[in-house]
Amino acid sequence: MINANADAFSAEQDLPSKEMVINLGPSHPAMHGTVRVRARLDGETLRKMELDIGFLHRGFEKSSENSTWTQVLPYTDRLNYVSPLLNNVGYIMAVEKLIGIKDPERSQYIRVIAGEISRICDHLTCLGAMALELGAFTAFLYGIEARELLWDRVTELTGARMTTSWTRIGGVANDLPDGWAEKLKKTLPKVAELREEMDKLLTKNRIFIDRCKGVGEITQEEAVSYGFTGPCLRATGIDYDVRKAHPYLVYDRLDWTVPVGTRGDTFDRYLVRVEEMRLSEKMILQCLAQMPEGDYIVRDYRYALPPKSEVYSSIEGAMAHFKLIMEGTQVPAGEVYSYTEGANGELGWFLVSNGKGKPYRVHVRAPGFTILSALPRLCEGHLLSDLVPTFDSINMIGGEVEQ
Repeated sequence: MINANADAFSAEQDLPSKEMVINLGPSHPAMHGTVRVRARLDGETLRKMELDIGFLHRGFEKSSENSTWTQVLPYTDRLNYVSPLLNNVGYIMAVEKLIGIKDPERSQYIRVIAGEISRICDHLTCLGAMALELGAFTAFLYGIEARELLWDRVTELTGARMTTSWTRIGGVANDLPDGWAEKLKKTLPKVAELREEMDKLLTKNRIFIDRCKGVGEITQEEAVSYGFTGPCLRATGIDYDVRKAHPYLVYDRLDWTVPVGTRGDTFDRYLVRVEEMRLSEKMILQCLAQMPEGDYIVRDYRYALPPKSEVYSSIEGAMAHFKLIMEGTQVPAGEVYSYTEGANGELGWFLVSNGKGKPYRVHVRAPGFTILSALPRLCEGHLLSDLVPTFDSINMIGGEVEQ
C-alpha cells in the first residue's frame, strides 16, 4: 500500500505542467494603490514579473511650475503623504539654497524635531502594514495607535495630521505652542512602549522570521546599481545616510549612529526601520534639550510674511504682505540641487528659477521610484506569497513614485 501511494505520487510529479500568467492589482489590497503586477508562475514560484506603476499621475511638476514658490508646499505634502514634514523641509531647504539664506538656529531644531516625528510615523505605518498583511493584526494595531499619538502632536503643531504645509522659506510657520514640548516628552514613552510591543511580537516570531528572512535579498553592488537609498540600502550593510554623510540643519550636533543590516533581505529592512525609530526618538529628545530661544523664521520681509500687527499698522508691512502673496517670493535666477534624508531614502530637489515669483522648473528625485524598479529582481525565483512582505518592506508610496 505504501509503495502504491509512492508510485502515484511520483506519477503526479511527472505530469506535464505549463506556466500561468496572472495579474495582481491594481484593485488588490497587497498592491497599495495603482500598482499592477503581471506574474508568470510555475506552480507557486514567480518565474518572471512585470511591473506597471499605474497612473496616479497628478501633474506635480507642472502644478508646481504654475504656483508661487510657497504655494508649491501643499503639493509636496502629497508626495510621501505619511511623512509630509520631511517633504516640506526638503523642498524649502532647496529654495533657501537657491536664494542663499539660512533659517534661524531655533527653526533648524524645530525642523529636525518635526522631521524625526514624521520618520517614526512613516516607519510605524510601513511595519504595521507589513505585519497586517502577514496576518499579525495585533502588531498593526499597536503601530497605528503609536502613529496616532504622534499625529496628535503634529496636529497641535501644524494644524493638520498629514497635509501640513507648515515649513516656510526662512523658517517655519509658527513657534512651538505653549506646553507642546512637555506634551511631546510625555507622548514619546507611550510610543516607545507600543513600538517595543511590536518588536516583541514580530522580531523573534518564528512565522514572521520564516516569511521574511532570506526573502527579497539583494547585494550591496546591485542595490547601488539600482539607485537604492535609505533603509533599503542600509539593510545591505552600506553605511550611507544623508544626515550623517552630508549633515544639514543640526544633525551634526546630535549623538547617533547609522543602523545597518547584513543580508539586504526583507527581515533586515524591517530591523533597520525598528532601530531608526529608536534613534529618531533619541534625536528628538536631544533637540528639545539643546534648542535655543530666538526667532523661528527670518525677519527679512522679502522672503517671510511680516507679523499681522505690522501688516495692519504700517504701509511697509502691508506692501510686503501684498507683494509676497500676489507676486510670490522673488528667487534669484539660477538652478540648484538639494537633498535630504526622507523616510524611504534620499529626497532630492532640482529647482530652476528665472528670477520671478514662480519656479521655472521643479523636479523631485523621490526615493521610492528607483527602489520599486528593483521589485522584480527581489521577487523572481521566490514564491508568489513572498511578494507581499517584500513589497511591503520597500514601503512603496504611490504619491512619490508616480508624481
